Amino acid sequence: MKNKIIYALGAIMLVGVTSCDLTEKPSSFYEKDTYFVTEGKARMAVVGINDCIGTMDYYGQNIMPFFGSDDMFMVRGTGSDGTRRDISHYMYDASNVWIAGVWKCAYQAIDRANVAIASTEGMPGFAENTNLQEIVAQARFLRAYVAFDLVKFFGDVPFSTDYTNGFGNTSKPRTDRELIYDQIIEDLNYAKTHLKSGREVVSSETPCSGAARALLMRIYLQRAGYSLNRSSRQLTRPDDATRKSYFEAVIKEWEALKAEGYHNFYASGYEQLFKNYSQLKLDNQESLWEIAFEPNQGSKDNAGIWATYNGPLVDAPVGYDGTSSYMGRANAFFVVLPYWKTFYESNADGSAKDIRRDVNFVDYDIKWNKNKEIQEKSHTSKAINENLNRYPGKWRREWMAPGWVDQNNTGVNYAPLRYADAVLMAAEAYNETGNTTEAWKLLNDVRVRAGATPINTANYSSLLKSPKLYDLPFIPDGDDAGKFRTALYWERAFELCYEGQRKYDLLRWGILEASLKATQSYIESWIPGPDEYITDAKREEWDPVKWASSNYIAGRKFITGKHELYPIPLAEIQSNAALNGENNPGFE
Repeated sequence: MKNKIIYALGAIMLVGVTSCDLTEKPSSFYEKDTYFVTEGKARMAVVGINDCIGTMDYYGQNIMPFFGSDDMFMVRGTGSDGTRRDISHYMYDASNVWIAGVWKCAYQAIDRANVAIASTEGMPGFAENTNLQEIVAQARFLRAYVAFDLVKFFGDVPFSTDYTNGFGNTSKPRTDRELIYDQIIEDLNYAKTHLKSGREVVSSETPCSGAARALLMRIYLQRAGYSLNRSSRQLTRPDDATRKSYFEAVIKEWEALKAEGYHNFYASGYEQLFKNYSQLKLDNQESLWEIAFEPNQGSKDNAGIWATYNGPLVDAPVGYDGTSSYMGRANAFFVVLPYWKTFYESNADGSAKDIRRDVNFVDYDIKWNKNKEIQEKSHTSKAINENLNRYPGKWRREWMAPGWVDQNNTGVNYAPLRYADAVLMAAEAYNETGNTTEAWKLLNDVRVRAGATPINTANYSSLLKSPKLYDLPFIPDGDDAGKFRTALYWERAFELCYEGQRKYDLLRWGILEASLKATQSYIESWIPGPDEYITDAKREEWDPVKWASSNYIAGRKFITGKHELYPIPLAEIQSNAALNGENNPGFE
């Protein structure tokens, strides 16, 4: 069962600026200089960082549309809403309140991390106290994680390792992202040395040394790839020698992760790995680190919507409360492009050969039958049969315990770092440094765990080319390295879909626009097949272009030189004089 880390927070430290002096401080106020006197209080400071990350305005909700549209899934509906749909469909601007929420919470988390790090390092005996050093390592891991979010989402941003202790340093100019990367790597190098190993931490909600190494691998790969240059408005990447050094750094961290001898594919399999999240079970064998959530007795603070926004649609049980044996509701705001089911390997009888298919791809919803007073699966509802809604399946209400604290909110964790991801990141680095043989071995390790056929030269075309999948003319595959890049394009989709990495994989590979346009072209010519739970009459009148206009428009809306980054929120542009009123390209 869960051993939650973020809900023991009895009081939040107030260390930021205040608008006036108080003659008497409230009971919830703690002076920085007098608060950090015990290990317990230092640990509570780290809890305060997690409290920012695990809020609805950040990873509990607002972050979700930041991950799509990619070439797999998107927010349902294309009408503007000023929040999630606009983000997902590349219609956002600097006034989007969800983008502003992510910005705000990220900077709150970094400021709390800066306080925790500096203050804990200043405690008596820090140099000899390994417990205090591990606390600082957790804080530096979290600071690195959040700083990486800011770089991925916004590019060059204001950044400091000093906490905000007065109005004089609330306005900061942009920092070049390469300098931020340097600090992120410094933080993670400290973290990997001073965090406990995976077998020593109490739960997957506490970062371990393996998590720090995996995050370093991700940082190096992203840094080696393409990003939008704000000045030139062009996608650029480092020179070949620098890129090679980053790939070699990835391999070094991978070899150290393997040498720990603990992390691996989850012993009970891919499906149970994801059931664990919904069943509130913690296991860090494969989940290297999880962001924790809790409905908190109905409050939205530190609750999440994992399994409700991004799981199969579930009707509420009308007339029943949370003490019942029914499931809570799921809005299912995210939907999957419907042809993806056929992209996974299947057996001759239609069953899944690749077990990830029926975990990742859900082609039913759960409707409330008022006559029987039951929630039952349906393959024939209007949403399934006419709208052809298909849902992400990695987080599901049906896998959760009956009853609920809040019908919409859940305590389902999000795991941003998995062992399988580390395997594929290592495979990519091996391929880019000339060891394609080892790259294939690692990629096929992931496929074997899933029950999929290992890829080799003989079966490459039948598994990864048209008509099984659509071709990728933007990835040359005339040599083994190119064939591997094509395989990796698909394999990271099959393995890591909806987990937040896909869009940023495509961006760092320099093919985000090309991928979105290829997806747009494919869906606008796609006709549902006989196994799509759609009536013959509906199939005969099917208009793929019309369907796409109401569901998937990323390939039409995406603008190169603009949508690789999100805009800095308008309120920040207006209040931070050091930004000189300059937003990211396309949002001026």
